Amino acid sequence: MSGKVLERLRGLSVEERLGELKKASDAPVLQEWLRSGVKFVSEGGRLEDTYYVALSKLLDCIKPTLGEAPALHEGGIYYGCWMESTGTINNELMSRFLPTVSEDTYRLFADHQKDDGQLPYKLTQQGPAYRQIQTVTPLARCVWNHYELNGRSKDFLRTMYEAMARYDEWLVRYRDTRGTGCVEAFCTFDTGHDLSPRFWHVPDTGHLDDARQYNPDSPILPFLAPDLTANVYCQRGYLARMARELGDPDAAADWEAKAQRSLDSLFKYCYDEPDAFFYDLDRNGEFVRVQSDVLLRVLACEVGDREFFDRALRRYLLNTRKFFAKYPFTSIAMDDPRFDPFSSYNTWAGTSNFLTMIRTPHAFEHHHRYVELTWVLNPIITAMAQMERFAQTLSPWNGQEGFTETYSPAVLCLLDFVERLSGILPRPNGELWFTALLPYPQDHGENMAPEIGYSRTVDGVTYEFVVTREAGGIVYRDGAEHLRIPFGTRAVCDCSGRLLSLIGMTVRTVEGSVAYEGQQLPVTVKGNEQVDLQGERLVSVRDIGVIYPTYS
Repeated sequence: MSGKVLERLRGLSVEERLGELKKASDAPVLQEWLRSGVKFVSEGGRLEDTYYVALSKLLDCIKPTLGEAPALHEGGIYYGCWMESTGTINNELMSRFLPTVSEDTYRLFADHQKDDGQLPYKLTQQGPAYRQIQTVTPLARCVWNHYELNGRSKDFLRTMYEAMARYDEWLVRYRDTRGTGCVEAFCTFDTGHDLSPRFWHVPDTGHLDDARQYNPDSPILPFLAPDLTANVYCQRGYLARMARELGDPDAAADWEAKAQRSLDSLFKYCYDEPDAFFYDLDRNGEFVRVQSDVLLRVLACEVGDREFFDRALRRYLLNTRKFFAKYPFTSIAMDDPRFDPFSSYNTWAGTSNFLTMIRTPHAFEHHHRYVELTWVLNPIITAMAQMERFAQTLSPWNGQEGFTETYSPAVLCLLDFVERLSGILPRPNGELWFTALLPYPQDHGENMAPEIGYSRTVDGVTYEFVVTREAGGIVYRDGAEHLRIPFGTRAVCDCSGRLLSLIGMTVRTVEGSVAYEGQQLPVTVKGNEQVDLQGERLVSVRDIGVIYPTYS
């Protein structure tokens, strides 16, 4: 059957699947998508149709903003670009598909920086807004990954570096009133945690619409915020990389020292050792003991080594009493009496949010926890295959979509998760990942996509990838068969397609062979194990095992 999938992949027209475009700015955006060479087909199930609905909705979310250049919007009821999402993690994912739109969206935030250094928390057609900071994913990480993946423009890098350096100074000046080295939260929207019990009895917005102030009559503000502090820690680490890239090693060393101070403050003030969890510390020195997705946010900021991450997996992230719902991850722990599973409104009080989902892969992949990540990808893809609206929230119990529609984080979640599970994923370091997995039919046994075809153009070379359970993954390079890998593995190649490594992508041990350059290379690879191609042999270089789900 793989021949039929390949034939359909090669014959598919993205333009025909999308139909008539809705606005003038869609045409150049679509042309950029076509230059990426990304196409997706599946035999059986609904996933292919849903994929192109998602692409159509992505175009709906891209429109000129404060200028002529199309920029990414949040979508749904959110008219504009938000720093916590659109300007960071959404843009980081879109950079693999529409890099020009991503870069123009990044630049908008730098273009509208205030004279005192504050970056806008959102941009709309009415202009920039500044009444809170609304910060989650580190902007510097997203900018750096875009830079590495898309041509390494020093002009772009310098523009963003200078803007972020000035913003760091603003945060030091106005968001460390207690002199702890942590970054303080003044309001609920500073972290985008609408309706979360984390911020009960805290105002939604900055005092007098001024992000430099908090309510002086509050009995609990300001909070020493672990996610905001971890964000600045990660920011400073990537600013160090940028400074070094821009030829300033002294500034790089200074950023590294500042990053270490942020990390020290994070653990000194916001980490509770008995709970092994990060909490806000209120003005009275009391932990705000709400176990929320703050943990995952901190981990996605590259805090802690793999041993630290593994403990968090066992105790919290893969615990079905905590965050590992049927459709993970919940926004607060399920065993918290304040947990609210309803997804019919904009809430971070329990339900699973697509912003959490798209922030998740970096935390797992940073520590090579690839197999465990598939346990998140698979149920979400299964749920999304049924989607029609692309909502902001997802029921953690039944996977039904909830509040709002045409929400770009949900749209990008599908595009990203399909590419990670069964497609061709370009990495900032120049690698290409070809993953031979398929969405498993967990919901009512309905098969979402029993056979998949995916294509992408890299440096002028067309790669096609076909995945079936029987044949595994077959890579074609400019039309000719190039590589075969067993089902349940990932091939790591360089940008020219040269095989570097194989990674076990399932909990079972995979045995089979790799067909490459006229050779049949026998392979046995365990879950998360990496075997490198050394001469004519695949040699194990990392074997960290698998962390299993827990229930109490």
